[in-house]
Parts: sequence; structure tokens; C-alpha cells
Amino acid sequence: MTEPSELTRRGVLARGGQLAAAAGVIAAASANAASSGLITPFKIAVPQADIDDLKRRLAATRWPEREPVDDWSQGVPLARIQALIAYWRDKYDWRRIEAKLNSFPQFRTEIDGLGIHYIHARSKHANALPMIMTHGWPGSIIEFAEVIQPLVDPEAFGGKAEDAFHVVVPSLPGYGFSDRPSHTGWGMERIATAWHTLMTRLGYTRYVAQGGDWGARLCLFMGAQRPQGLAALHLNRPLYWAPPGEKSPPGPPRARWESELGYRIQQSTRPQTLGYGLADSPVGQAAWIYEKYAAWSAGKWNPEAAFSMDAMLDNISLYWFTNTGVSSGRLYWESIDALPPGDKFDIPIAYSIFPAEKGGPKRWAERLFPNLFYWNEVEAGGHFAAFEQPKIFVRELRSAFKTMRA
Repeated sequence: MTEPSELTRRGVLARGGQLAAAAGVIAAASANAASSGLITPFKIAVPQADIDDLKRRLAATRWPEREPVDDWSQGVPLARIQALIAYWRDKYDWRRIEAKLNSFPQFRTEIDGLGIHYIHARSKHANALPMIMTHGWPGSIIEFAEVIQPLVDPEAFGGKAEDAFHVVVPSLPGYGFSDRPSHTGWGMERIATAWHTLMTRLGYTRYVAQGGDWGARLCLFMGAQRPQGLAALHLNRPLYWAPPGEKSPPGPPRARWESELGYRIQQSTRPQTLGYGLADSPVGQAAWIYEKYAAWSAGKWNPEAAFSMDAMLDNISLYWFTNTGVSSGRLYWESIDALPPGDKFDIPIAYSIFPAEKGGPKRWAERLFPNLFYWNEVEAGGHFAAFEQPKIFVRELRSAFKTMRA
């Protein structure tokens, strides 16, 4: 089913981050939307009152004392977060990224009883390869904001017509403008099934999938399900490990490594408790995400070396305005140790290894993925590949899927 372009209703965020049922796209969804496959156009429109409330909260922040160390070993340094918050309060412009996102066709549809938000940018080239791309945590659709147009319209960005993609970028359940599940059960397997339903509903009979972070895990679940039409996967997170009897490369001391897993343990065991702080304090939400930009990007412990303040605050603001700090964390509770069945994945898989995210050698991946058809270790970037290095990311997708085009 294609999107009804003649509809012009706007999706609106109500105060507190709830999608407004009375004024927005949800109002358009009837009780039988799930069975009818209704697709409704969507636009982001954060009320000015929510922006004003954010600035008031930022101005009223009660700060803790400075950390007694000279590094990030106890968390985000006070001076670093104060600089980010000052920029957020006094200089940051949400309307800029709102306009950027609204330049892409956005929609909502109900799948398995849950409203799913997605970007669907179709190429003008009829033979473009359909691709669904999935973000992770603490990411969002914003990670892909700079790669969508080059993928859809390659000739305008140094590519060729045969490089074109039709791009679908959904918000994970509990993230962004998708619904927040009110019942347990929305883990990797269910989301993988929902993504195939989405691609089928959009009329695609053959497509590929791409992901990093949770998106990479989700791709493997999709690959294990092998739905008709899924042709190949591209991953930018190393989801493979050393074979029996072979040691992994030397890493950080065990105590230091375990200290990096605090967020994971908290979100997989007590996301609701954590969520009270994230829902009430924009500084708490900002620090929770900002630390991951510091730890996981190529600008190790210097996130501003990898991202502008505007870029980081775009994503942080999306979490704040949609009030999804706790609902996004619940995915860890649902799927922290979930892995698809089987010890091998026979679906064709492509890998792009970004240096700050590097895993083991290629032969380890070949053991798990016997149909590994593309492998490249790129020159720059880390965990947030599309967000950190959009040009390299686009180049990799064009190269990886050349042989997968019909």
C-alpha cells in the first residue's frame, strides 16, 4: 500500500511528549487500522510551550559538586555538561532539525497493535533498491538525516543512478514518534516481524536491511526469520566473536570494562526507576546520552571531536520532547541477551568495520556468516557510523549492495 499523498494532516506533539490524539495523526487511525493497513502522513510540530518549558527547566538546574577526578572515570565531568547545557539553553534551535526531518516524507501506520513512525523517501529512479535502516540506543532517525538524500538521489551527491535506494527509516517501538508499548513482548523477534510487515505494506517484494547497535541485532533476527523478499543485510556493528580455543584481542582491564556496562545493567533490570530521572530532568537525559557519545565515538572521551553540539542536542532533544527516556530503555529489559536461533546465518551479509568500533578479524565473521559477500575496514568513524561519517557510510552502502541489485 502506498502513502496517500493527498492527505495533509500534521502530527503534533502535545506537552510532556505525548502524541496528541485529538490533533495529530493518531486521530486519523480508526479502530480497524491494523487490519486495514492505514498509512497516515506525519509532520513533527513540537509546541512552543514545550520548548519554553525546557529552557525554564535548564535555567533552574540544581548542579552537583565537581567530580574529584580529572577524567571521565566517574562519569560526565561537570564543566563539560555545563557547557553543553548552556548551549542548549541559550543558543540551540530545535526548529532547525525539525525542519530538516520534515523535509522527508514521514508517516505512521499501525502494526500488530502498535503505531509505528517512519520516514519513507522514494527515489526518482524506478530501479532503486528498497532498504530499511534501523537505529539503536541512544540513537534515533536523526542518525540518518544526512545520508537519506545521498542514498535516494545519488547523482546529486557524486554517485550514479544505479546507486539509488528507496529508503525506509522507522523509529523503534518506544523511541521517537513511534508508540510506547503498554505491554511487555516488544523485543527483537517481534520488531523484526513488524519491519517485514512494514516493507510489505509499502509494496516492496524485494529489499535489503541495514543496522548498527540494536539495528544490527535486529537485522540478524530478520535474517534468521528469512521472510520472503529480504535479500541481504548490511551491518556496521561487529556481532561476531572468537571461535572456541582462540582468545579475543586484548581489551581494557576487566574492572574498567565492567564499569562501561553500567548503563546496560540499569536499563535491562530497572528501566522504570531510571526513567523517573530521565523524564523529569533534561540535564539528566542529556548527560545519559552525552556520555555515550564520549565513550563510543571516534572522538574517544572528547565527543565534540566527533559531533557538533547541535548534532548531539538534536538527538537529545528528540528524546526529551518525546519523553522516551524510559520507554527506549525497556528494549534492554526485553532483549538484552536475545540472539536469533542457530549457530550460523546463511543470509547474504555485508560488513563495514569502522575503526573505533572494530571487532575481531574477518575470519571470525566468516565462521558465523558463511555468505559474507562484502567486507571493508574503513578509515574513520565509530559506533554511530551514519551520524559520525555520513559520506563514508553512504559510500559503503553503495559499494556493499552493488551485487544485490536486481
